[in-house]
Amino acid sequence: MIDQATIEKIFETADIVEVISEFVQLKKAGSNFKGLSPFSNEKTPSFMVSPSKGIYKDFSSGKGGNVVGFLMEIEKLSYPDALRYLARKYNIQLIEKERTEEEVQQENERESLLVVSSFAQKYFSHNLHESAEGKAIGHKYLMERGIRENTIDKFQLGYSFTERDAFTQEAKIKGYKPEFLMKTGLSIEKNGLQFDRFAGRVMFPIHGISGNVVGFGGRTLRTDKDTAKYLNSPESEIYYKSKILYGLFFAKKAIVNSDKCYLVEGYTDVISLHQAGMENVVASSGTALTVEQIRLIKRFTQNITIIYDGDEAGIKASFRGIDLVLEEGLNVRVLLLPDGEDPDSFSKIHSSSELKDFIKENEKDFISFKLQILLKETVNDPIKKANLITDIVKTISVIPQGITRAVYIRECSTLLKVDEHILLSELNKIRRRIDEAKWSSRTPERAALDAPAQPLVPSFVDEIYSEHEEREIIYFLLKFANEKLRLPAEDNAEISVAEYIIREIQNDNLEFKNLIYKKVFEEINRKIEKAEKVEEKSFTFSEDLKISELAVEIFTSRYEISKVWRRKNTYIELPGENLGTEVPKTVLAYKNKIIMIALSELNSKIKNANSETEVDKITEIQKQVMNLNEIKRIISKDLGGRTVISFISVISSNN
Repeated sequence: MIDQATIEKIFETADIVEVISEFVQLKKAGSNFKGLSPFSNEKTPSFMVSPSKGIYKDFSSGKGGNVVGFLMEIEKLSYPDALRYLARKYNIQLIEKERTEEEVQQENERESLLVVSSFAQKYFSHNLHESAEGKAIGHKYLMERGIRENTIDKFQLGYSFTERDAFTQEAKIKGYKPEFLMKTGLSIEKNGLQFDRFAGRVMFPIHGISGNVVGFGGRTLRTDKDTAKYLNSPESEIYYKSKILYGLFFAKKAIVNSDKCYLVEGYTDVISLHQAGMENVVASSGTALTVEQIRLIKRFTQNITIIYDGDEAGIKASFRGIDLVLEEGLNVRVLLLPDGEDPDSFSKIHSSSELKDFIKENEKDFISFKLQILLKETVNDPIKKANLITDIVKTISVIPQGITRAVYIRECSTLLKVDEHILLSELNKIRRRIDEAKWSSRTPERAALDAPAQPLVPSFVDEIYSEHEEREIIYFLLKFANEKLRLPAEDNAEISVAEYIIREIQNDNLEFKNLIYKKVFEEINRKIEKAEKVEEKSFTFSEDLKISELAVEIFTSRYEISKVWRRKNTYIELPGENLGTEVPKTVLAYKNKIIMIALSELNSKIKNANSETEVDKITEIQKQVMNLNEIKRIISKDLGGRTVISFISVISSNN
């Protein structure tokens, strides 16, 4: 892990103009530099670099941030790799944090395991191409499966001899320690003797995201029913099944370019689709999809299509995994192949264009797909249908984006022929139970501070947003998170700005629409729950380029009067001069806007309702309107007439 002092030295040393000039032709423009955007096809330069502030802003694409963020965006590097790029460029020695003897030993062991795995891959590949047995058995099998030579070379496929200890003996002769042969799982020990784990198998190397071989899958060519068709490396210091996606190293560039990832089940599915021209494909290699694997995909795209081979039992078993994908905020689509086909076989009988057309025409969003599968079982059975409704609503409830949830609820209402308000009510109950479970785990002292200080937004107000006010709140969260507030209305209780804002937003079960604001809010919430300080650097140096861009914009900003607070003949103060007033009023303004939008929607419903046939509905809406009007009266009284200043970006396209 690169220590903080080294990171700071890199940022102090790196010349952002010099670095970006390697990718963009820049020209002096006043105190800044200007050039054509490297992220979009433009004719008029709108890409600005500020050497004094060490930041860039691309007005054509909206991207912006620091020098590390630029490298991460342009070269698709990880945060540590971008730092290493700059360290090499400026001859800065990378200093890792001081490691214990145990950590040093662990790192050395990891390197040894990688070296052994690399040797094994080369050994198996040599067997496949150069040995009589490899050619006659392994190579012949791959040819019969329609795998071409260039594909074999790309994926570094190989063959392990049928002789029980051929690899183990060769590795020992080459000087590799038996200890590491065992720890990688390439060799096994029985009765004091060491043997090959993968003897007599076609070998599929498994690569980590950086291209290192971290494990293997072996496919037997025997027809013995007692022999497993596929055998994988056991977990080791370098190979964790839950954190690896087969083919990701070869697919990541295509995933970024297409902004989409296809997920299949096995090695040959990935290889065949690559060969058919669909390179943005990965496999979970037969394991249940994990959060770690989902987050790997999320680094490269928000869009995923899962391809199934038609086995309904297997599809149902995977539903929980897809719920995890939805929970991570990805857009999930599903493709069901014709009966008897899998991606490997289907790609062999169709051209690349036919395959892509089939996917485009037949993939469906997951909620509709799940309904289609489960509705077959509910015919003339109201209890099963009720259970299906609950199941579907639970799935929708994990989706973090409120608008997406609302769209699915509306669609399900139509397909299931159930009133939308009933589904929304059930959805709100589920989400509130989750929130209550989280809050109930807090200590009594923490719970006392978590009590709401402001009027609560009623639970029937749902899926309503106001992005401008969200930005105001994020501004205070980032800029003043650790500052303390004294709340006169709560006996002068002391609470940090971050704790206060999080308390008020969560008590009302409100959600940010803007995904980046939501991520910032959740990250600060995690830090507060761990009693950690919220530091500026953790956001300006964030691996998420959009968070880094937002943080840079906020921490290097000048001010303009906020739309929320602009009033005639009122006192104007800069943010931070009186946080005890500014923060509560900013949150109140957000709630006020939500209430006003909700009132407008309710009034529209009353106008559109039939006064003769929908009397009960109108009465219920009128009660809600009265409730909201009372809350609005309280909020309006508390808001008063103080004016707060907001921010705009320092860098202007006119500079």
